[in-house]
Amino acid sequence: MPATLSIILPAKNEAASLQSLLPKLREYAGDAEIIVVDDGSTDNTVEICQQNQVKVISHPYSIGNGGAIKSGARAAKGETLLFMDADGQHKPEDIPRLLAKLGEKYDMVVGARDRASQAGAHRAVANGFYNRLSSWMVGQKIHDLTSGFRAVNAKKFRKFLYLLPNTFSYPTTITMSFFRAGYAIAYVPIEAPKRIGKSHVHVIKDGFRFLLIIIKIGTLYSPQKLFLPISLSFFTTGLAYYLYTFITTHRFTNMSALMFISAILTFLIGIVSEQVSALHYKDSDNEPSGQ
Repeated sequence: MPATLSIILPAKNEAASLQSLLPKLREYAGDAEIIVVDDGSTDNTVEICQQNQVKVISHPYSIGNGGAIKSGARAAKGETLLFMDADGQHKPEDIPRLLAKLGEKYDMVVGARDRASQAGAHRAVANGFYNRLSSWMVGQKIHDLTSGFRAVNAKKFRKFLYLLPNTFSYPTTITMSFFRAGYAIAYVPIEAPKRIGKSHVHVIKDGFRFLLIIIKIGTLYSPQKLFLPISLSFFTTGLAYYLYTFITTHRFTNMSALMFISAILTFLIGIVSEQVSALHYKDSDNEPSGQ
C-alpha cells in the first residue's frame, strides 16, 4: 500500500451494495482514507457509511458521477487516489494489483474489463468502438477507455480537474488528457461482477456524450487527427468533381472551387488548433492551484 492512499467511491442510491462492500474494502485497504461521495442519494447511503466509519461528502442534489469524482479528489488527503464504483462491480481484492502496478513508475493504472464483464452485448460493442477510436487519436493502445476503476497519482490527476465533465464521461477525459500530457498509463485485467441495483447509465444519451467527449479531448490532444482527414475529403471530392466536369463540360465549376477552399480552410483551422493545443498543455508540469 502507498504511504497515503485515498479511496473514492461516487455513490447515488447504492446503500444495498455499500453495506457489503465497505467492510470488505477495509480488509484490503488497511488504514487508507475511504471517501464515499453521496451524490444526492434518497436512500440510507449516509447511514451505511456512518456505520462503517468512512468519510462522507454529500451533495445537496445529484451533480453527476464526474462531479462526485471531483468532490472526492478535492477532499482526499492521499498522495495516491483510487477510484472505484460503489455498485459492487469492482472487487476490493483487485486493489493491491492496481497499486502494485502503479508502483512500477506509472502515473495511472486502469482496471481493464474483459468482454465478459461488460454490461450487455451493446455496451461491449460500444466500448470496443470507443477504445479503437481513442487509441487511433492518441497513438497508444487503450484497453478500457470507460473503466471507473483506476489508481492515479493525486497531484497529476488534480491538474485536469477543470477538464472533467460532471457526467459518466470522466474516465474518457482523464485517460486522453494523461496521454496528451505524456504521463504513463498501464492496464491491469479485471473481472467485473454484475452490479447491485439499477444502472444510472443511459445507453443512448451517455453513449453519445462519450463520443462527443472523445472528439473534444481528441481536438485537444491532436487536432490534425480530425481536421486533416476532413480537409483531405473536401480536397478529394473537389478534385474528383473537377475532373468529371472538365471531361464532360470542359469547365471548372463553383462547386469544385468551394470544395478546394473548404479543404484549405479546414487544414488551416487544424494548424491553428495545434498551436492552441500546445498552449493549453504548456503548463502541465506546473503545480496545480488550490491544493
